[in-house]
Amino acid sequence: MGDGTDRAGGSAAEPGPERRRRIGTLMRGLAIDVTPLRRSRDYRVMWTGQLIGLSGRQITAVALPFQVFLLTRSSLAVGLIGLAQIVPLVVVGIGTGPLADRIDRRRLILLSELGLAITSLLLLAGALWGRPPLWYLYVLAGTQAGLSGISGPARSASIPNLVSREQLPAAMALTQVLFNTSMIVGPALAGVILARYGLTWAYGAELASCVGSVAAALMLRPLPPKREEGSEVPSGWLAIREGFSFLRGRRVLLSTFAIDLNAMVFGMPRALFPVLALQVFRVGPEGLGLLYAAPSVGALLGALTTGWVGRIRRQGRAVVWAVAVWGLAITAFGLSGRFFGLALLCLAIAGAADVISAVFRGTILQLSLPDTLRGRISGIHIMVVTGGPRLGDVEAGLVASLVSPWFSVVSGGVACVVGAAVLAAAVPEFLGYSTPSEGLLEQ
Repeated sequence: MGDGTDRAGGSAAEPGPERRRRIGTLMRGLAIDVTPLRRSRDYRVMWTGQLIGLSGRQITAVALPFQVFLLTRSSLAVGLIGLAQIVPLVVVGIGTGPLADRIDRRRLILLSELGLAITSLLLLAGALWGRPPLWYLYVLAGTQAGLSGISGPARSASIPNLVSREQLPAAMALTQVLFNTSMIVGPALAGVILARYGLTWAYGAELASCVGSVAAALMLRPLPPKREEGSEVPSGWLAIREGFSFLRGRRVLLSTFAIDLNAMVFGMPRALFPVLALQVFRVGPEGLGLLYAAPSVGALLGALTTGWVGRIRRQGRAVVWAVAVWGLAITAFGLSGRFFGLALLCLAIAGAADVISAVFRGTILQLSLPDTLRGRISGIHIMVVTGGPRLGDVEAGLVASLVSPWFSVVSGGVACVVGAAVLAAAVPEFLGYSTPSEGLLEQ
């Protein structure tokens, strides 16, 4: 009887530890893999420096539209910041991509960070000026975009040489953590600084972050591109043409660009955040910072639970679903009325969907490229992922000026979902794409 009681007690006690063990295993499977940060010193330094620099630039990403809206009271004028940025992004992204395949990528990163520090100083001078002309702000916005287009391809092309092939999805997820942490910290700080101290302190904070990112770039070891013995990277237009020739006919790779453009051009409402924060929700500069930060809060939570992404083989299907969820969440944001909390929740859901799309698209891209082409293709890729939101700013501001801000948001979200469905139907090989076990993607 005593034995039976002991057995019964033992069987009743076992589910507790077993359940905890299973929950622990599940959580480890979901938690982000930080192995690239632990194992690669240069990846860690580059990651940290980029986090510092991007956090500062995200302060300006809130402060500059806020400044333009205060000067003009026009959402279209805010949207035109994107137009001022798109031309330098295209020219520099295409033109400097070949440089990242020819010269030390560390040098490109350092030069761009020094240039960004100078533009931050000029924005600070404009704030001290009081009422700088719009052209002055647009020129500096375009210059910053162009300088970011120099460092972006160099950083992206370096990652596969700093981590192992098996750790590449984890590195892509960590890069998304970096982006979205900066896009939470930066806008949140911007809202507080703008509300309490004003534009001068906001631009001063970005200048301070530039000092940190320059210091990190100086700590990097040289990052020369790897080349096969006897191979040469062509210069000038020949190098650019070779990059586009590689893309021609690779429908899966082109689809990763197209579906992201669809999401960002139609479903990016950030140019409307100043008018929504100040005139609809009436939450002031601090609420404006929350609107900018909300998508990144969701994206960061999504990125921190990406331990499962390495187990997903049907990555094309995952991208399509993620973009569709982004569009639906943006549509819901446009239907949230004056409920500020609901609006923030919808933006956070959109951000979580976007980060999943970005991780899978980044993995497909990096597994598709030989190192001799990574700089050029990464330049085109960064041109798309950074240029798309700028075009979205113009589209959102224009539609809002013609109809209304809410119509602009809702119609853009619906167009995003429709666009994702059309692309999936038009390119079935993208929808059915599975990660290859080895070698490069040929589709």
